[in-house]
Amino acid sequence: MSRTLSRKSDRSPAEFLPLSTADFHILLSIADGERHGYGIMQDVRQTTGGTIRLGAGTLYRCIQGLLRENLVEESPRRPADNEDQRRRYYRLSSLGRRVIGAEARRLADAVDLAKVKRVLRRVPI
Repeated sequence: MSRTLSRKSDRSPAEFLPLSTADFHILLSIADGERHGYGIMQDVRQTTGGTIRLGAGTLYRCIQGLLRENLVEESPRRPADNEDQRRRYYRLSSLGRRVIGAEARRLADAVDLAKVKRVLRRVPI
C-alpha cells in the first residue's frame, strides 16, 4: 500500500499551530521584509521592548526548523561588499505568510476571550 504525501506548501496553516514564541516572533520579524539572522535578533528585541531576546543558538535552531517546514526560505540576496559575506537573508514563504496570519488570528481570538472574561482590562494611555 503506498501513501501519497502532499507537498509541504499544500499543508494547512492549522497544522503548525500553535507556534512557539520564538518562531512567532521570527516570522513576524520577516513579515515586512528580508532580514539576516542578527537583524532578526535585533528586530525582535526592539519590537518587544526587550522582553524577548533570542540568543544565537535559539534563533538558528528555529530558523533551521522553519526552513525544513517551508515556512521561511533563504533569499538569493547577498550582502554588500562592506558586510559579512557569511550572512544569509531569510524571507517568508507563501506558506509561512499563511501560518503567521493564522497564528495572529488565533492569538487575537484569545485576547478577545480574555476581554469577555474580564481578565484583560484596558490600561489608560
